[in-house]
Amino acid sequence: MRRTWWRFLLAAALLVSTLVRASADDGAIIDRWYSALLVADRTELSDLLSDDARMKLDDIGVVQTKQDFIASIDEWQGAVAGAAIRHRVEKRENGETTVLACYDFPSNDTLMRETFTVAGGRITASTQTAVAQDCSGY
Repeated sequence: MRRTWWRFLLAAALLVSTLVRASADDGAIIDRWYSALLVADRTELSDLLSDDARMKLDDIGVVQTKQDFIASIDEWQGAVAGAAIRHRVEKRENGETTVLACYDFPSNDTLMRETFTVAGGRITASTQTAVAQDCSGY
């Protein structure tokens, strides 16, 4: 009985350790995402997205594939020139990480709520929804 108890504790500790590492890995991937997004790094963004990734832009009713998203980077590069992006994790649950992101563009700013699903070290899904037309709520 005592041996079974220790095996149970060891298995539970390993599971918790794996979940904590996975959550930390997701956070690192999301940090890399915003860094690459700020400089419109097409190669890094492509590496961070799974081949079957779906990017949902709630406010305009668009769902982009990885290819669609990467094809839009030239346009984004002009928009993000001189900008700053601040982000913080709001919550992590059920395999999703929800982030509050402030996009400080030179002529305006906007506050977004973005949800990421990460699997196998890549972003498989992202949903983006506007929260406010400025970042005062950040």
